[in-house]
Amino acid sequence: MTYCFESVRASKSNLSRTLTGFVLAGATAGLIAGGPASAKVEGDTIILGSANSLTGKYSSNGVDTQNGYDLAIKTINEMGGVTIDGKQYKLAVKYYDDESTPARTAQLLERLIEQDGVQYILGPYSSPTTIAAAPVVEKYKVPMVEAEGASRALFNKGYKYTFAVLSTSEQYLASAVALAAEVAEKNGKQPSEVRVAMVFENDAFSQDVRAGVVEDMEKFGMQVILDDKMPSDLSDISATLTKVKALKPDLLVISGHNKGAVTAARQMKELQVEVPMVAMTHCEGAKVIDQFGAAADGYLCPTQWAETLSYSDKYFGSAADYDKLFKESFEGYSTVPYQAAQASAAVLVWKEAFEKANSLDTEKVRDAIAATDMETFYGPIKFSEAGNNIAKPMVLRQIQNGEYNVVAPSKYASHELVWPREAMY
Repeated sequence: MTYCFESVRASKSNLSRTLTGFVLAGATAGLIAGGPASAKVEGDTIILGSANSLTGKYSSNGVDTQNGYDLAIKTINEMGGVTIDGKQYKLAVKYYDDESTPARTAQLLERLIEQDGVQYILGPYSSPTTIAAAPVVEKYKVPMVEAEGASRALFNKGYKYTFAVLSTSEQYLASAVALAAEVAEKNGKQPSEVRVAMVFENDAFSQDVRAGVVEDMEKFGMQVILDDKMPSDLSDISATLTKVKALKPDLLVISGHNKGAVTAARQMKELQVEVPMVAMTHCEGAKVIDQFGAAADGYLCPTQWAETLSYSDKYFGSAADYDKLFKESFEGYSTVPYQAAQASAAVLVWKEAFEKANSLDTEKVRDAIAATDMETFYGPIKFSEAGNNIAKPMVLRQIQNGEYNVVAPSKYASHELVWPREAMY
């Protein structure tokens, strides 16, 4: 069977540079022909499998995810690959496109495991698709290291074969709530006087983010003055933003993946919405700076990772080194999305687990994954019994003069918070 890489341009047509390496590219209709269905190992190549969102509403971040996987595969292979019992192996990924549809994710994972013989899974993009994937890998007792499913619903079911390198969703906007309380106190107000407006996509991830925000607000006694849901197609929140203009909250929090972030930023500009503090997920993936320029200034954007953090490893070097390599490898990125970085980190977990297990046996490899305790360019990774990463914090960046700068938590901050937000509409 011939392994190759076929560049994906589902939503990033400006990615003209492709990576070479042992990556088997798939599409909805099927995979490249050329031999029998893959076993978990083909010769000297260990094959990982992934059903990922290369089309549909999650495709932008799905492509970021695949780019992160591919860069790590290429880097590991160039460093000699994986050594098991004295033998060297390359890594490869067999991809299918789940079309951003959870039912399709589950169906394609069944295909990867049952028909293609893949025994090692890299997760899909998004919480809804990862929630669909988890019962499948549990059913077949096939380990999955996932990088993009942050929903708490993944970690309260007793799953033994799902492991997530990212911080869970309730942590995403916790720093924004704490910042709002801090700003209130600095300006002679009580945190309980802070008035908050919220608009969230009605999906597992965003509703978990909302739950975390509500829990943190309750600690401070803050007031919820608006609690709206985005429409399912994420295309119009003008009615919500009109209410925001009238209510004049102190803090506006928004979460709707890339498409929701684009809609929010575009319509806030169109409607000239002025709020002193705006916190929104998926700023980087939505490329709000590139699309909206100075109108995006002041947004607070939670991130799993930033290139300014002092993380490093033996594979990529520092966080800044990874940032540089990614931009050199893929065109069209002024900012590296954290989704790509955590995808690369997931591949590093597989590399180390294979070598610690010194075996290809799925149970031994699964146990090695569970025992992971490693430092990476992305941050520390250590899994709880439930499978979530308990070692790495979230950070909050603010867009300041067209750049993302870390402003919270204070021990990670590279810049002071700019408040109130002064967008140039």
